[in-house]
Order: sequence, then structure tokens, then C-alpha cells
Amino acid sequence: MTTRRGLFVAPFDALADPRLVGDLAAEAEAAGWDGFFVWDHLLYGDRVTEIADPWTCLAAVAMLTERMVLGPIVTPLPRRRPQVLARQAASLAVLSGGRFVLGLGLGDDWVGEFSAFGDEADPKVRGAMLDEGLAVLTGLLGGEVVEVAGEHHAAHGVRFRPAPAVPIWLAGRFGNRAPLRRAARHDGFFVIGLAGPDDLDEVTTALAGHAPAPGFDVVVDLQPEQDPAPWLDRGASWVLTRIGPYDLDVEEARRIIAAGP
Repeated sequence: MTTRRGLFVAPFDALADPRLVGDLAAEAEAAGWDGFFVWDHLLYGDRVTEIADPWTCLAAVAMLTERMVLGPIVTPLPRRRPQVLARQAASLAVLSGGRFVLGLGLGDDWVGEFSAFGDEADPKVRGAMLDEGLAVLTGLLGGEVVEVAGEHHAAHGVRFRPAPAVPIWLAGRFGNRAPLRRAARHDGFFVIGLAGPDDLDEVTTALAGHAPAPGFDVVVDLQPEQDPAPWLDRGASWVLTRIGPYDLDVEEARRIIAAGP
């Protein structure tokens, strides 16, 4: 397996400007990176004061690059309306010429990102919302007539076009089985909380038991100071370098980007 290298960028504080994020993505493509992924948050605690909208950032990235894969890692589907998200994802897939990947997850309420707005704070309920939302979202992105009547989401005899191909990666913490099972039904698994590259063996073994489709992606992220070499060719198809979330500095971000993968 050839492991691709990407950047995992928090559009916070010094980077909370879609124009700057687009420029950084163009620099990343010139430096040889394979992907550019942005965080999707509304709040991130007291140490983060400014946050840019990831969808606006991704539109800028799509317009200013030609080769790199791009997308949000990860969008908490339980705080989104899946039909609106389907329109946004399809448009970004068209805008990017088929380079868009949609990273989805349960989301976390550790800083009140759900509860502060009256959204669902119970992770078990959000799990049910995620599954129902995926049924609506994937149906609409597939261009089929969708009929879903759930407790949290519904779609009755509707079809969306255009319906470009949009790979879906699901996120989950290492050791949690439910996110892994959910991810295996889609196109990739973004694994959070790996202690070291040896943990990838456990992930890939568990995934094999669920028979994911050919081309299934396993995605991990590292801090900038971590050596990616031990992680390459260990079962991960993507190894990302994280930029953020705290004390972001534009020149330091540019240094990491210019160093290349």
C-alpha cells in the first residue's frame, strides 16, 4: 500500500480566514502534499477565539488547487440537516472536479458545542441521529429516490441531482467498536487516539472482519513533531500532519507546509 500524506488544518485564530486557508492549500499542493483537510467546529474552548466556516474554506481550497483531495474532518452529522449537507457536499464535489471527501462523525459536547445551542447532548441519541442521517445523506448523494421515516430524520420520495461520487469517511476513537463497524459500511475510517503505529494492526484486523469495500481508506493524524516514517505502509492509506488547534502562527504553518510530505 502506498500511503498518501495530507494536512489536517484547524481554521482557528490566525488561520480563521478562508482566503488565507485557500492560499495555504495552494502552497501545500506546490509542496507535494496529497490532501488538505479542515476541522469543522463551532466552538473549541477558551483557548480558541476565532473560527472560520469550513465550507467556505473548502470552496477556497477547491478553487485554488487542482490535484489535492480535500474535505472536512470531521463534520458532526447530528448537528446538521442531512439534506442541506448533501447539497453542500455535491456542490463541493463538482467545484473540486471530484476531489472532495466527506468526513463525518458523532461529534463531542466537551465544550458545549451541542448543548450551548440546544442541540442533542446525549451521545447515544446522537449515534441514532448519525445512522438515520447517513441513510438520508447517502441516498441523496447517490441520486436515488429516498424514502426514510426515522425518529430524527425523514425524506419522502425525494431525489437530488447532481449526484457526483462523494466518498464518506467515518471517525471514531481507537478501541470503540461501533464507529469501526459504521465506517466499514462506507469508504473510510478516521481513527482517533492511536498510541502508536502498532495499534494499526488491531484496526486493520478488526476492519477485515467487516469486509469493507475495495479501496477503503484508513486515516490517521500526527503532530508536526512526530516522525511519519514508522506509520507509513502499516495499513493506513492516509497519514495526516496536524496544524492546530492552539497557538496557531501563520509563518509556522507555512514552514510545516513548505517542508512537504
